[in-house]
Amino acid sequence: MRILLVEDHVELSLWISKALTEARLSVECAMNGADADALLHTQDYALVILDLTLPQMDGLEVLKRLRARGGARSKTPVLILTARGGLNDRVQGLNLGADDYLAKPFELVELEARVKALLRRAQGNDAVVLSCAALSFDTVSRMFTYGAVPLALTPREHAVLEILLNRCGRVTSKEKLFDDVFALEDDANPEAIEIYIHRLRKKLERLDSGRVAITTLRGLGYLLEAA
Repeated sequence: MRILLVEDHVELSLWISKALTEARLSVECAMNGADADALLHTQDYALVILDLTLPQMDGLEVLKRLRARGGARSKTPVLILTARGGLNDRVQGLNLGADDYLAKPFELVELEARVKALLRRAQGNDAVVLSCAALSFDTVSRMFTYGAVPLALTPREHAVLEILLNRCGRVTSKEKLFDDVFALEDDANPEAIEIYIHRLRKKLERLDSGRVAITTLRGLGYLLEAA
């Protein structure tokens, strides 16, 4: 599926494009609002990721023009991605027809999840529930449960566990976890991943059982598996 990413921050654009390409999505980039408007007038996309603060044409104007054109292209799902996190900006964007809103800074794993949820919704598919033994994750409500018990997690713990669950039964390297969870945070320490892994293990152990385990494979990474 083809996605249009409209983001004028070069490093952020490259980072998002790389992540979505690894998720097997085709990404085309526009660095300003005028180029995005022209592309949306002539090209078909499954989804638009749209920054608001853009050169040449504001993101809200791009969105307004897209929705006003009519036809199939005007119904393209739009995820607003911006540092303008004020209530008025969110309300205005949603009133103009945005389908979702994600404020910067954000976790890469949440962006990927929202993108996939919008694509599923556009295709009329039902919500997906990921599971590993008693551990489940609803991709629409974005809630983890263990058996019937909601799992209380911090945002970082949530991000790490979602990545591991998406790769249940496969090894995930520490580098992959760090890149996806901490993204562009220059002051982050890669060793912090070990802290979140330790906390997740403790929370899973308190709920039961040993039916789900996070295993450390030295030199390779971490593995979430049914014990």
